[in-house]
Amino acid sequence: MASIRSRNKKLVVDFRYLGVRCRETTNLIDTPENRKKLQKIIERMEAEIVLGTFNYAQYFPKSDKAERMMYLSERKECITTNVPSFTQFAELWFSEKEIEWRDTYKRKIKEIIDMYLLPKFGTKPIHIIKKTDVLAFRSSLAKVTYGKANKHLSAARINSIMVPLGMILKEAAKRYQFDNPYYDINALKQPKTDIQPFTLNEVWTFINGVRADYRNYYLVRFFTGMRTSEIDGLTWENIDFNRREIVIKQAYVKGKIVPPKTQESYRAIQMSPWVYDALKEQQAITYKRSDYVFCAHTGEPLDYNNVNKRVWHPTLKILGLKKRNAYQTRHTAATLWLAAGESPEWIASQMGHATTKMLFNTYSRYVPNMTRQDGSAFEALVNRSQLVQSSADQETSQ
Repeated sequence: MASIRSRNKKLVVDFRYLGVRCRETTNLIDTPENRKKLQKIIERMEAEIVLGTFNYAQYFPKSDKAERMMYLSERKECITTNVPSFTQFAELWFSEKEIEWRDTYKRKIKEIIDMYLLPKFGTKPIHIIKKTDVLAFRSSLAKVTYGKANKHLSAARINSIMVPLGMILKEAAKRYQFDNPYYDINALKQPKTDIQPFTLNEVWTFINGVRADYRNYYLVRFFTGMRTSEIDGLTWENIDFNRREIVIKQAYVKGKIVPPKTQESYRAIQMSPWVYDALKEQQAITYKRSDYVFCAHTGEPLDYNNVNKRVWHPTLKILGLKKRNAYQTRHTAATLWLAAGESPEWIASQMGHATTKMLFNTYSRYVPNMTRQDGSAFEALVNRSQLVQSSADQETSQ
């Protein structure tokens, strides 16, 4: 039974909890009235201890024992109910699921679990996590900052952190027969993708103004819509000049060759005449010294961070073009195909999309009346552009 003591004229609660003797000093001055007041608090504490609802930190939030008592309480709960802690189940869940994922996704999920989920839910028995805990955690993520500019996590990043948490809780609820606390929690609304494609004139300005050793690289990017990882991982064995196709079978991500992003990303991209010519020219440059179509002087794949820093952004600045990321080359290909009137199904297949839904969601304002079924309309558009530019150049020279 708990007792009341006095230390330096302050009242002290002396009690045992989970086999540990605890002595906590209160802010109450040792007076008869305060002793009566504290006695009522002690009676409530003892009742909660018997019922198993006692929260040490709630009574003594500034105590250096609070964290240890919480750990012991949660450990006891796990042992008593034979239900694992969040950490234990998260590790089990990850070991069961990782066989389904490619390496890059495994690293992403593991990083989220270690960096965000375990510090929050750690030793807590997984069945006592409530919906309010999940919502409070999501709210706390909105206050997290990163980088020198102390930017807040975006809605997309917060959603990506919440996804594995939801999957873990859903599976645990199914196995241990408790209500899923993640049920009915919707993802945060994300701003519509901000695309900043180049106009056709800007494309030619960039291609004609970039360093000569990167001209072919960017021409292929602009006119195929390939992802950075796809073009950086492109090897000569996947170039079919006879069929005029670029076969996407792999990607280069964080120093490793991995499968494409999705099943639909496995595809054959048709070469326009400019892409065909650029690859033929590139073949004479890198074919004999590297397996990769575009490579560093060592023959290894390009480091996209280095290329962005030394080539992409400086070229935009020198040419007076709007600052934007290199992924806009992919958006540019899509919008140019749409402007040319190509079939949405054909464009989706070239981009590696499962359906045309993403195409219309992302590029809706670029969609005209489309009637063509292949890539010839796009070729005609670029040809017209070249003729206009050639005429303008002749007039300037005169």
